[in-house]
Amino acid sequence: MTDPLFLATAVEAVLRAGSLQMAQFCTDLKIEKKGTIDLVTEVDLAVERNFREMIAERFPDHAVLAEEMGSAGEATGRHCWIFDPLDGTTNYAHGLPIFASSLALEIDGVITVGAIYDPSRRELFTATLGGGAYLNGVPMRVSSTATLIDALLVTGFPYTVHEAGDDLVSLFAAFLSKAQAVRRLGSAALDLCYVAAGRMDAFWEQHLKPWDMAAGALMLAEAGGKVTTLDGSPFDVRKGQLMASNGALHGALLDVVRCWHATRSACGTK
Repeated sequence: MTDPLFLATAVEAVLRAGSLQMAQFCTDLKIEKKGTIDLVTEVDLAVERNFREMIAERFPDHAVLAEEMGSAGEATGRHCWIFDPLDGTTNYAHGLPIFASSLALEIDGVITVGAIYDPSRRELFTATLGGGAYLNGVPMRVSSTATLIDALLVTGFPYTVHEAGDDLVSLFAAFLSKAQAVRRLGSAALDLCYVAAGRMDAFWEQHLKPWDMAAGALMLAEAGGKVTTLDGSPFDVRKGQLMASNGALHGALLDVVRCWHATRSACGTK
């Protein structure tokens, strides 16, 4: 059984993050670039510093892996907190209210606790391993959609999209030709929560980081969904990509990826 203190800490951390985010939302933010289109704001940094101080005080032997400042603590320890202080930074920087904070606790290599908070909608998503997934305390379940033509899919593009745009767009087109619709919201954490809540039917993305998907993958699995890599192998939060669905669609989604790969190979494109 997961220690209730871990979930309470996760919830407190993302709620604090949400308060900091909303206090600075649509203000004159200091925004810098980590890459050509990869932004970081003063809020990202402030939220992460606040969180690291919390964990250092409460659990000094726990490691932290977070987006802006990397890894801290003993990497071989049993407990590792995986944190994205502001998932959807580009949206946030442009005043678009689709962003969240995302936190997971990994114990002995297994994600056991997750909390994601969307402060603009006041939606708190939580999950514990074997304990179910919840939205503001109400249990979540994935959709029952069984055919791709009836499915609403969601995806995202990495910050390296300018270098790998052809592949990303061609796979997007492959899904667009099979599904009812495809969306691109700009927050992988919320994409996964929306599949868990039955608002979306599936989500795929490549070139992700552990903090983008650790908590959301747990939410989805606990809500009855399925998570693998794009080739159908077991999901690993450090493999950088995932296919996440309501379960009923999973085989059909993987077939689309396989056919896309086969077409690319026939054309001499990897």
